[in-house]
Amino acid sequence: MTTDQLPVLFLSHGAPPLADDAEWTAQLAEWSGQIPRPECILMVSAHWESAPIAVSSTTGAPLVYDFWGFPSKYYDVRYDAPAAPELADDVSKLLASPGRSVLRDQQRGLDHGAYVPLVEMYPDADIPVLQLSMPTLEPTELYELGRKLAPLRDSGTLIVGSGFTTHNLSMMQQDSAAEPSPAMTEFDQWAAETMERGDLDALLDFGSTAPAAQLAHPRTEHWAPLYVALGAAASDGTHSHTAIDGFWHGLSKRSWQLDAA
Repeated sequence: MTTDQLPVLFLSHGAPPLADDAEWTAQLAEWSGQIPRPECILMVSAHWESAPIAVSSTTGAPLVYDFWGFPSKYYDVRYDAPAAPELADDVSKLLASPGRSVLRDQQRGLDHGAYVPLVEMYPDADIPVLQLSMPTLEPTELYELGRKLAPLRDSGTLIVGSGFTTHNLSMMQQDSAAEPSPAMTEFDQWAAETMERGDLDALLDFGSTAPAAQLAHPRTEHWAPLYVALGAAASDGTHSHTAIDGFWHGLSKRSWQLDAA
């Protein structure tokens, strides 16, 4: 497989303590080893909503430790990946339109939705990384945004939507291995089956079609990056497969790889 055949990923990124989960970190490392090495990485994280649309620093900015109340070791993590100014130029060309430019936030480093999984997948931090904001949570608009980004794959860019297949912090379990609630398992099963059959209409209208949608996602920002990934993969007539499944503290960590059919 060559770089012009890079898949698109949607991954459940976890919180900083993901680094302490030997199973999950091993799954992420194995996954990255099974796909071609990208030339650069474009991350769309649940933790950056900004309109007008923006890209992260191309001159170097520290990581964004956008979490509170964790032990100090999680604030000592570094991920000094190279900046990606050429990728930022390409993103701007694809997304800019008359009266709508793509902003560059030179103060914005990678947030934990980007660097937490990348530390496990590409620990050498030697691949240029750029983060893109989500200007909306509306599924169809995000899907179309992903379609506009699809040409980046031809030059070896790995496009990654980083969210969480279920994300309701009030339903997290204290024990990482505890049984999830029925609501979380029902949504996870629906997501797996709907992605497997490629039912885009049901995915775009998940609030009406998925069981326990409002419990799985009281707010939809952690599900929204999936739509960017689906759009970026759509032009190939893609199919998806589950790369990681299971639950973590009661939340579904299901993650998908979208390949050319």
